[in-house]
Amino acid sequence: MGSSQTVTVKYAIRARFEVEGVVEKSDVIGAVFGQTEGLFGPELDLRELQKSGRIGRIEIDLESKQDKTNGTILIPTSLDRVSTAIIAASIESIDRVGPCSAKVTLNKIEDVRDARRRAIIDRAKKVLHDWTIETMPGADEIFREVSETLRLARVEKYGPEDLTAGPDIEGAKEIIIVEGRADVINLLKTGIQNVIALEGAKIPETIIKLCREKEATAFLDGDRGGDLILKELTQVTNVKYIARAPPGKEVEELNPKEIEAALQLRVPVGKVKAKEERRKILVPKQIIEATKDLEGTLEAVLLNKKMEQIVRLPVSELAEKLQEMKDVDTVIFDGVITQRLVDIASEKNIKYLVAARVSEAIKEPLAVHLLTFREIES
Repeated sequence: MGSSQTVTVKYAIRARFEVEGVVEKSDVIGAVFGQTEGLFGPELDLRELQKSGRIGRIEIDLESKQDKTNGTILIPTSLDRVSTAIIAASIESIDRVGPCSAKVTLNKIEDVRDARRRAIIDRAKKVLHDWTIETMPGADEIFREVSETLRLARVEKYGPEDLTAGPDIEGAKEIIIVEGRADVINLLKTGIQNVIALEGAKIPETIIKLCREKEATAFLDGDRGGDLILKELTQVTNVKYIARAPPGKEVEELNPKEIEAALQLRVPVGKVKAKEERRKILVPKQIIEATKDLEGTLEAVLLNKKMEQIVRLPVSELAEKLQEMKDVDTVIFDGVITQRLVDIASEKNIKYLVAARVSEAIKEPLAVHLLTFREIES
């Protein structure tokens, strides 16, 4: 399956597979798309990513011998590091190709820009050498200019955790909290010096203390990693405002205009929480019990109108099996409710779709109740 858009490749996912039987390339491609569909919503769905040009053409090489097929999978991607890692991990969850059992193992994730960087650095050295020779009379002035730039962009260590920070944290009444060292450096280059980095998923005590003492704005990446850090920050700190990089972008990648625009669009943390919180729904106790049992399993349970279990199966097989089955009243699964599942549920007159998360890119059905694990109570 190809994309009509040009993919600017940042990373290449390389994996190998072993299949207990003879299969074709089309079988492997079908498994890659079919068994990862619906796991993490349309924003990480391989078909949607190819359509939008975020995933390139998936290359399969294989060889069959003695009733076994071995080969490799190559997936080029222009996604961020977190999304690329999630895609790579989901590929490893494939356990069958066509009718045959299979095992997929990640070899590595290549940063395809490394070779380009090395070539640019080598060329830059040559350019700098020639430039220095040609402009030797003005070398002192160049040195002073570069030194001043470095002085303005210097980073410091702050607190007992030695967090990367700008020089104005101690004296500033307002601070900006970012995710990592590269984000701090980028904001320093823009002239923002009251900035400090979390440097990890766990919120440091220094950040918690600063949020109590100063007016804090969290400036986070516009990806899934930023979502997780936002959730943690709002639970354990008194951060006042939230600013986000544009969707799919990281703070370290933004230019000065983008940084300024994102900070101007910051919102009070109370509005963020209100948007995320939704009313809890009363449901039968069998649904409650099933959700507790399914969390973290990537499996699904189908119930009839009497709340009796019909079948339990992997989420990767849910859409296909659901189309074949009758008398299903409730579907509970550890995954993301997608438009495809909503359409099937509407067609099958299913009453409840209960999952870990509901995708934002769906049309609310009239007859099907869409619920998340967090929204239900007995």
